[in-house]
Amino acid sequence: MDIRLFAASALLAAGVSAPAQARIICTIVADAASNEVILEKGDCASRVTPASTFKVPLAVMGYDSGYLEDANEPALPFMKGYPDWGGDAWRQPTTPKRWMEFSVVWFSQRITEFLGYEQLRDYADAFGYGNADMTGDPGKNNGLERAWIASSLQISPREQIEFLKKLVNHELPVSAEAMDAAMAIVERRDIADDWGAQGKTGMAYPRKADGNFDYNKPWGWYVGWARREERTVVFARLVQDEKKQEPRTSLRARDSILQELPGILATD
Repeated sequence: MDIRLFAASALLAAGVSAPAQARIICTIVADAASNEVILEKGDCASRVTPASTFKVPLAVMGYDSGYLEDANEPALPFMKGYPDWGGDAWRQPTTPKRWMEFSVVWFSQRITEFLGYEQLRDYADAFGYGNADMTGDPGKNNGLERAWIASSLQISPREQIEFLKKLVNHELPVSAEAMDAAMAIVERRDIADDWGAQGKTGMAYPRKADGNFDYNKPWGWYVGWARREERTVVFARLVQDEKKQEPRTSLRARDSILQELPGILATD
């Protein structure tokens, strides 16, 4: 067999069998003080579910309303019947800091339950958070349980960074103490060039035409802010897998943007 033909056949076979990769839907980075958009690439205007990135505004709501007290209070016990698909980490007593770290859905539900539908909707509307639609799945009256998880609440990457700019600049219509307390529990990572980044992952599955989840095409978010000396930037990355793969979509979104961010900022 001709070696060139063999090589071409091998390449074709490799291409057919190669695992699908995540598609980057949007990367957007902006200066928090000047509103300058440093980088915007992809479709950053279309809305999708915020998934667990909603925990950032929800933390602000929780502290402003008084339900959340500090990083360690309230400490809530896990109860039978609570969502536990996050494994053993979700079956532990949970504090606000632990809620954010392990992305515990049932803790979010205790906050939304305390707030109630109208206050939750009013906060989201006042924050300009996407479409602020907290109604949940049509006809199921489950907005307080899952409006932010592949349901009624939708937000675009551009709207994510607009919210984050208001947060880091203390421009949300809540107390400065509530904003500071919320930011304090968001995971922090040191990255290259002396930048310190804080952000939240989020992952959810889109729905098929029949209403069931499409587990082969998860969305993955990572949104947050980075600071160095007196400068603050905000960023969002949204990806979507072509097939379910490991590590989780949201973790790959996080790791990739944090690796790229210093280089993006170095050319600014």
